[in-house]
Amino acid sequence: MTTSMTASGPLPYKTIGRLSQYRRLLGLRLAMGQRNVYSHELAAFAGVTAAQVRRDLMIVGAKGSPTKGYDVHALIECLGGVLDDPAGQRAALVGIGNLGRALLTYFHGRRPKLSIVAAFDVDAAKTDRVICGCRCYTMDKLAEVVVAEKITVGILTVPASEAQHVAAELEAAGVSGLLNFAPQPLRVGPHTYAEDLDMTMTLERVAYFARRNR
Repeated sequence: MTTSMTASGPLPYKTIGRLSQYRRLLGLRLAMGQRNVYSHELAAFAGVTAAQVRRDLMIVGAKGSPTKGYDVHALIECLGGVLDDPAGQRAALVGIGNLGRALLTYFHGRRPKLSIVAAFDVDAAKTDRVICGCRCYTMDKLAEVVVAEKITVGILTVPASEAQHVAAELEAAGVSGLLNFAPQPLRVGPHTYAEDLDMTMTLERVAYFARRNR
């Protein structure tokens, strides 16, 4: 698994999250024609402090000017040098339901250095075809395709009852990073990084605080 590193070692979980957010926000500003940005502007966009932005950008070696701030394009390139594997990383999606299709649509062509190159499903009506630019396969071809395509990241949009089994198949095939949308926490080996995204839990948390803030 590719890990973002600095001279002092891997970057913390929260730092990686902020750097990814900065890059996304900077991309939006660049599309709007903004060529330079100050740390306090980026902080306002990201909802953090200017001091936090400066610390994060210092860690990754970004250079700014007191008079002009940071060059937006150069800063995006700098962040990409930390967040992306220079050779690119390839991902597989398992579960071509409504959520799976939405993810294929959203990520198609969005990140050249991190692309979904294969999808899998048990439904024969969804396989042996191309959906949103992604070739879709039957589950019995998972290990073969993962190895052939050098896939290191897996995205799970399967029912909770299938999540652990699918995760184990992906791990056995050589995948070392898993993003799990199933409402079932994964158990993975020490050399695999997994994140569980429970959308129901997140929505209920938002609804709870919405009630309290009325």
